[in-house]
Amino acid sequence: MNQTSHQANVAELIVDAMRQGQKITEIRPEYVPADAAGAYALQQEILRLRDTPIGGWKVGSKSPTGPIQGSLLPDDGLLASGSQLEYVEYPSPILELEIAFRLNREFTPRDRPYSDEEVLSSIGSMGATIEVVSSRFAAWPKIDPLLALGDLLNHGALIVGEFIDYDADFPFIEPALTFTYADEDIVPGDGANPAGDPRRLLPWLVNHYTTQGKTLTPEIIITTGSYTGMYLTKGPGLALGEIRGLPPISVELV
Repeated sequence: MNQTSHQANVAELIVDAMRQGQKITEIRPEYVPADAAGAYALQQEILRLRDTPIGGWKVGSKSPTGPIQGSLLPDDGLLASGSQLEYVEYPSPILELEIAFRLNREFTPRDRPYSDEEVLSSIGSMGATIEVVSSRFAAWPKIDPLLALGDLLNHGALIVGEFIDYDADFPFIEPALTFTYADEDIVPGDGANPAGDPRRLLPWLVNHYTTQGKTLTPEIIITTGSYTGMYLTKGPGLALGEIRGLPPISVELV
């Protein structure tokens, strides 16, 4: 069985787990993508089986100078602030408070990379998001990183707040913020994004996507990593987040 067949089989398992709100308990060696290209192909196959277009991207890095990776986000998993989610549909849900961007122009495939200046000068708007993280694998986080990458980087859903015009002077390194769940403060110390300034992630995404022959459109929401770490919920509750200078955001797990 070739790698493409393995991707299709693993994608079916992952999509079934999504639909059933269950975890995959067995990880066979053939489940793991052979390389990053295979992991990104697995992401695309998951969206194809879900029969949903791309609504956004999540991108991140573990340090201000470290490597960047990302995942497609299914359009049917992007929800408005104030939404309610069924807790049982997202096993062991984790919450993250993030900043997302939209660009104000299309980026089409071309022969040379887009420069940082071209991308950063095209940021059109920004807003707060809450990502619900929920891996499909019971052994997570102790799974192969390429398998996690293929599993949409453990993405469950993205709650999207109101967007405002981009402000280049916004304090992206360490904004003032609050984040509570079930009336409990869940911000671990000073809120900070491990990637540093999240805008540095945007040129990588534009070039990653366009080199695959795809066009990044202004409708795509690009969320850029947690300012509040990963909060593992222990039951239903209401999450309320605010990054000062951006409209507040909420989601309720019921």
